[in-house]
Amino acid sequence: MHINRFFMQSLLNKKQQMDGIQLLQKVPNETIRVAFFDPQYRGVLDKLSYGNEGKNRGKARHDLDQMSEETIQTFISLIEKALTKNGYLFLWVDKFHLVNGIQEWLSHTPTLQPVDMITWNKGKLGMGYRTRRTCEYLIVIQKKPRQARATWTIHNIPDVWTEKIQHRIHTHQKPLELQKQLILATTNENDIVCDPAAGSYSVFECCKATQRNFIGCDIKFGETL
Repeated sequence: MHINRFFMQSLLNKKQQMDGIQLLQKVPNETIRVAFFDPQYRGVLDKLSYGNEGKNRGKARHDLDQMSEETIQTFISLIEKALTKNGYLFLWVDKFHLVNGIQEWLSHTPTLQPVDMITWNKGKLGMGYRTRRTCEYLIVIQKKPRQARATWTIHNIPDVWTEKIQHRIHTHQKPLELQKQLILATTNENDIVCDPAAGSYSVFECCKATQRNFIGCDIKFGETL
């Protein structure tokens, strides 16, 4: 435990290039108040199979390392251990995984329960054979015991959030203002917020703006579009 605590102090509020699973394995149990997780999965890309992916379409996303279902389960299991009681996991999914369900991802984490969902309207048309995708979805998952009033202090966050990315530096960049409001709603100053697949490090920027501690990493540190 002393090694883990030293490890935590050495990584707080820094950008790290490493595997997120290795990072989470070092985090002491019940240390993190909030975690954001944006898994890199194939999902809808394999279903659509346009044929020119990686050449004329979606090269930045195509070039990212993909996570298997087992890898995503491992991430979530380690996040469950790291979260404090009634802490939150904010899990990003696309419409494919929203429709098909994420229950398999949570099958080994009995203390984690979905409690809400936010739709992010990106203001940009995406792919789709039928309807064109303009949104991503943030599943709000809480570790037991579930509590709302005592753990969520901002009550005017809408469940449909419109925010356009103005300066995109990463293919999976997420909305700063939404993440900032969620951090303010669910944490106190100096609490630890984790993002083990940080990408553009937008969560880190939100932590700096709100006086929270950040711990996180990305396997391809510094890589942009």
